[in-house]
Amino acid sequence: MSAAAALQDPTAQPWGGQPRRGHLRLVPAAPDTEAAPSLRLTRRGRLTRTLGVLLALVVAAGAVLLTVLPADAGSEIVVQPGQTLSEIAVTHLPDLTPDRAMVQIQRANGMNTGHVQAGQTLVIPSR
Repeated sequence: MSAAAALQDPTAQPWGGQPRRGHLRLVPAAPDTEAAPSLRLTRRGRLTRTLGVLLALVVAAGAVLLTVLPADAGSEIVVQPGQTLSEIAVTHLPDLTPDRAMVQIQRANGMNTGHVQAGQTLVIPSR
């Protein structure tokens, strides 16, 4: 029974020797060793990084300008009695298909329907 009890102890050896030590040991760094050299970019790497940053700045500046500057409003018309949005679209934007012209007018005026009323002022976007 005593041998069985000794085998249950993880540090005990089956032949009764010294307890086993771990294989890994923490070794302190020598104080006089130099730090690892820092990562250095090649000329091509620096050029690529610089061009990437410049491209990001140009894209950001373009996005800011598009949101800040007003869009070309085009012209304004007043809806006459009996006119429909499709008639206005075909008349004022003849180079577009009627459905695309209607969508352009709706987007320029913030409309979510195709209904217009007499006397309503509509912005016709420039082509």
